[in-house]
Amino acid sequence: MRNLKIGILGTRGIPNHYGGFEQFAEHLSLSLLQRGHYVSVYNSSLHPYKKREWKGVQILHCRDWEHKIGTAGQFFYDLNCINDARKRNFDVLLHLGYTSDSVWHWRWPKKTINIVNMDGLEWQRSKYNKPTQRFLKWAELLAVKNAHTLIADSPGIQQHISETYGKKPVYIPYGTQPFSQPDPSVLINYKLLPHQYSLLIARMEPENNIEMIIQGHIASGHKYPLFIIGNITNTFGKYIINRYNTPAIKFSDGIYDQFELDNLRYYSSLYFHGHSVGGTNPSLLEAMACGCRIAAHDNRFNRAVLQNEADHFHDSNDVAAIINAPRATATINMWKKLNLDKIRTTYNHEKIVDDYENLMQNACGVKTMAINPAAAAAV
Repeated sequence: MRNLKIGILGTRGIPNHYGGFEQFAEHLSLSLLQRGHYVSVYNSSLHPYKKREWKGVQILHCRDWEHKIGTAGQFFYDLNCINDARKRNFDVLLHLGYTSDSVWHWRWPKKTINIVNMDGLEWQRSKYNKPTQRFLKWAELLAVKNAHTLIADSPGIQQHISETYGKKPVYIPYGTQPFSQPDPSVLINYKLLPHQYSLLIARMEPENNIEMIIQGHIASGHKYPLFIIGNITNTFGKYIINRYNTPAIKFSDGIYDQFELDNLRYYSSLYFHGHSVGGTNPSLLEAMACGCRIAAHDNRFNRAVLQNEADHFHDSNDVAAIINAPRATATINMWKKLNLDKIRTTYNHEKIVDDYENLMQNACGVKTMAINPAAAAAV
């Protein structure tokens, strides 16, 4: 094995102030750095962190006009990152997502191995109109055609790409570690009591079924509040907090302190996961790692991770029933144990880093003993 020069783009940057891809980029970049690789992460000029280095990871700041021209700014931000990458002689450029990146495939650095993590099925997101969904489907095709290697974080994404385009991605999910630092004092600032609140952590987007969960919680009449953490200042977030202004629902803008988030998960009585589009969600894995009792939207992505070790819902009536239906303590404890076992094996952070490192080394022509046989066979 040799040390690689690795660039990571496609996120708003690190340290994480936004969501799952940013958190993943943060953890992966640090781990690869600790293994001796030279790692750079591209940051939006709108990111609050302005230094050129973070814990040894090189931060490459690129101009982002999203605050001035809206979503179109993401396309120019990605182009700025790609143009900069052409000058840096990376061995590997890891593209996290393809939405606005793949349209610039002709600018991807030619002497670099371009690996694309395909993210979720972006064109299925309900927030997009039909023309945008058609565009995203086209962008997906461009990514599949032009990447050296594709990564799917879920078997469902892997199956979709394989059946649709005849090109099988490497399956590598996200990873985390079991939580081991409980501290109930974290709850004081949020005016919560241990095991006396339900929790939902998600970006404020319709396809995360936030409104469904709120309606089910209100209909249940339960005395415990539902605490919702997300970017409540966006358009959908403002709609939600104005529509559901009730003591039964408590809101917080995004929280990015991992210790606080994990304690909020750990001390919740019930954790809701409403994501319906996408693959293996990092926030869901962290809930499992914190030993949460979980209720998840019933879809193939969540089922692939949780299997039968959770309650599943289709609508607000299901949510209300889950809240009010008693579950045997032995059943809940068994679910928690089995989900923690998955974190220690399938979704173990070090294993995921092994798989990414081996994939990158193999793609660069370095012979390695791959931890994940599927990753070795796909290169």
